[in-house]
Amino acid sequence: MNFRVLLHPIKFLRDNLERIRFQEFCKIDPIFLASVACVLMLGIVMVSSASIFLSETKYAHPFYFMTRQIIYLIIGLGFGYFMMAIPTASLQKISIILMWIGLLLLLAVLLPVLGKTVNGSQRWINLGVFNLQASEVAKVCMVVYVSGYLVRRADRVKQRLIGSVMPMLVSSFFVFLLLLEPDFGASVVLLGTVVALLFIAGAPVNQFIILLLGVIGFLGLIAVSESYRVKRLLNFMDPWADPYNDGYQLSQALIAYGRGEWFGLGLGNSVQKLAYLPEAHTDFVFSIWVEETGMLGGLMLLGVFGVMLSRMFKIGQFAMKLGRLFQGYMCFGFAILIIAQVIINVGVNTGFLPTKGLTLPLISYGGSSLIITLSSLFVVGRVDIENRLIAADSNLAPSLKQKKWPKLFGKMKAEQRTEVGE
Repeated sequence: MNFRVLLHPIKFLRDNLERIRFQEFCKIDPIFLASVACVLMLGIVMVSSASIFLSETKYAHPFYFMTRQIIYLIIGLGFGYFMMAIPTASLQKISIILMWIGLLLLLAVLLPVLGKTVNGSQRWINLGVFNLQASEVAKVCMVVYVSGYLVRRADRVKQRLIGSVMPMLVSSFFVFLLLLEPDFGASVVLLGTVVALLFIAGAPVNQFIILLLGVIGFLGLIAVSESYRVKRLLNFMDPWADPYNDGYQLSQALIAYGRGEWFGLGLGNSVQKLAYLPEAHTDFVFSIWVEETGMLGGLMLLGVFGVMLSRMFKIGQFAMKLGRLFQGYMCFGFAILIIAQVIINVGVNTGFLPTKGLTLPLISYGGSSLIITLSSLFVVGRVDIENRLIAADSNLAPSLKQKKWPKLFGKMKAEQRTEVGE
């Protein structure tokens, strides 16, 4: 790895950024694009509805949080377009650097001068426009790093336990820093994603089982190591035992589900968002959505997520068929990150899992989660563009090389040759 990129970042960006033309953008899987757009629109609607009472009472403006969420969305689209302009081969070259950036951010957030504490957790760095949650960046950086590692050390991962131990060791440093914030939910998501990628990369089943049992045992010990986590577990098992204190949040969320029934109370007619359910526009926005649109509305939202994630897996699978292993692993990793967060958030909202403090990706209010998740989706879009151009050249469209996107095509062919050589 050439760490001189750190000394000349502007030169690196100048040499590797490529303008994505509208024709190229239209090459992205239309179902994937439509599902992402649908989730984003539903997110704006849900944040607007769930936060309207809090916005009015706290800021004297009914759409305060909705306005800020739209600003975050615009920033996310701009940053995502920037990420899509970076060839995925370049991301592979700096995967180790990105891992160090994620680690340094997790260290920086623990410094009193930089870190911002909210509700007893020091997870954010104040950037002025929004508070950057370091764990969101760290999870994405870890996926890119592990994807590069699985390509560089493919034989070692498939044959020896030491091949799987190395990424798990790096992950343990990330988890240690996350637990200092503390952020147990992000730790679960990160470790689960790394283990899943190792399994996809072909780690032997016995090694995978050993790793999985080790991770489960480790997370179990962490869960019972703090009294507040034990209390959450007990409240999760029976929130109605103390519905006005420790079990208040979960009991109010369950009431929202009961009120919603099959078809809901109608958009905007939630009662639980009227200061009954804490964090109604962030961690528990799904409960408000089900209260207003019913069980059918909740299933519809999960269905849209399912379509988006299935297309991400399909793009990753196509990349693997083309021999683009790094790109395939990266798409799988980003999809697994979103799946894990959706499962945990909905599980917490419905009482199937203890409270973790994880947002619903692309839906819950918050700048960090929206911007970073959007950026990862734009990278998946970049992978799809490259897949389609390579497949078209090798099969059906020899004129594409001379007439359309020659610079982009040339770099991708060089990238493909490099990966085959590795």
